[in-house]
Amino acid sequence: MKYLDKLVIVVLIMALGLGGCTNEFNDVNTNPKTLSVDQLDQSSYGYVFRGALFSGVYFGNIMPFLRGHGGFSDMYANYTAHTHPDFFSDRFVMHGEWLNVFWDGFYGSVAPKVKYAEDFAEENGLDIENAMMKVYKVYVYHKITDFWGPIPYSSFGNGEFSVPYDTQEDIYKDFFGELEEAVGILKSHSGEISFLGAQDVVFSGNVDQWLKLANTLRLRLALRVKYVEPELARTQAEIAVADGVIEDNSDNSYVHSAIPFVNNYNRMTPWSDFRMSADMESILKGYEDPRITDYFSPADNPDPSDDPVGMTFDWEGIRNGQSKSDKQSLGLNTNSSNMGPAYMIVGDKGPDWPLLRAAEAYFLRAEGALSGWNMGGSAESLYQEAVTKSLSEYGYDGNNLSGEDFVTSTNIPVGYDSASSAVSSVPVRFDAGGSEERQLEQIITQKWIALFPDSEEAWAERRRTGYPTLYNRLESDNPGISIDEIPSRVPYVGNEYNNNRDAVEEAANSLLGGPDNAVTKLWWDAKD
Repeated sequence: MKYLDKLVIVVLIMALGLGGCTNEFNDVNTNPKTLSVDQLDQSSYGYVFRGALFSGVYFGNIMPFLRGHGGFSDMYANYTAHTHPDFFSDRFVMHGEWLNVFWDGFYGSVAPKVKYAEDFAEENGLDIENAMMKVYKVYVYHKITDFWGPIPYSSFGNGEFSVPYDTQEDIYKDFFGELEEAVGILKSHSGEISFLGAQDVVFSGNVDQWLKLANTLRLRLALRVKYVEPELARTQAEIAVADGVIEDNSDNSYVHSAIPFVNNYNRMTPWSDFRMSADMESILKGYEDPRITDYFSPADNPDPSDDPVGMTFDWEGIRNGQSKSDKQSLGLNTNSSNMGPAYMIVGDKGPDWPLLRAAEAYFLRAEGALSGWNMGGSAESLYQEAVTKSLSEYGYDGNNLSGEDFVTSTNIPVGYDSASSAVSSVPVRFDAGGSEERQLEQIITQKWIALFPDSEEAWAERRRTGYPTLYNRLESDNPGISIDEIPSRVPYVGNEYNNNRDAVEEAANSLLGGPDNAVTKLWWDAKD
């Protein structure tokens, strides 16, 4: 019989909406007060499954989300910039306490729920639900390994005081095996609906939609390893596309927000810790992109001097890496844009959280086609479809703010204020005669826009490809990272060095491939 520790009891209570807390990662593997998987039944399994889905995108609760997503990936994707005078991760400070909270949120809440949901399904012959949770396990773990590199993965929940780490290479290759197994099961149940119904807050149990999600995730991970394992990447990508990825917005995957599982931005926005980045302003203003109205709100005190000719553009961004004194004296919160209106309603469930969407699938296929892979279309046609799908996802008819066709526009980014230069010079219109690298920059720039608010993915793509071209930091407080760079990873956390020392030191010394700092590159970060 498989046993989980007492934290699973807490996790299950949280899944049922009755309360919640977390404990140290060490307790997840060692506490003798256990709950066996046969102490719950199929009637309660749906609540656990639902809890795992919500937890997987919000990392347990508000604080891990704030510290990890808001404090690091939002900043390193350059979607937002910090305005709080005492927040310094934007200036590349690797805040140990914040990273501890994020790590513990994953291993103290997300990983136990996902493991329980997968194990229960396997032990009770719930093949469809087991396959669904395998897909979701890959989804949540790839987010975490892309923060740290080697992590506890295959031995999580081993019941021992020491939990070994896996190399990122081994983790990624296992991902492909898990997805292959899940896809096979889902294909064998095509057309069926899981008994979970509404407790599956992604697809209400629709097997065919989970199959498309699995294949699209496989495609994402295939592109991730393109520069380190090109043949593996091509093989996995072509299999995914042939099996069927998300092609229409009706099959987009979201974790649907609900009370009490609200979008955490709706809790965070009143705190006024961050605002829209100058990069967002330069790019979206230059492209006259209508998605600005969904992504961010007009500034309370907009600057009309840098508006496009013939247009009022009240969205204002700020540069990343502001000094403490400037944050205290420049009125950044008043002069810059907060999150979009839907994220500003306190107490509301907020927007649904995106997992994978049609636009991203087309961008992935466009990049694959650019590399000569069989992606079912040319790089240009797939790129155009990707941009169109992202616009239509938000209800737009394909035109920019001036009423011109967006995807064929020659618009380029502009300065974020009247004294600045543009962040880059790539137009929206696909440069059919341009170099492969130029076309890649166009693909990833538009993908960066479409991925919002998934900053974990946007930061990963910046590291993997070097795009989009964005502004340097104003200042860096990390002597190892200059203002024209971004962190390659985050360091391992103090709680691991305190509670799982042998394993984390083995990872840092033998598996990571460099010092345990923010500069050592991840396994897949191998572009010349």
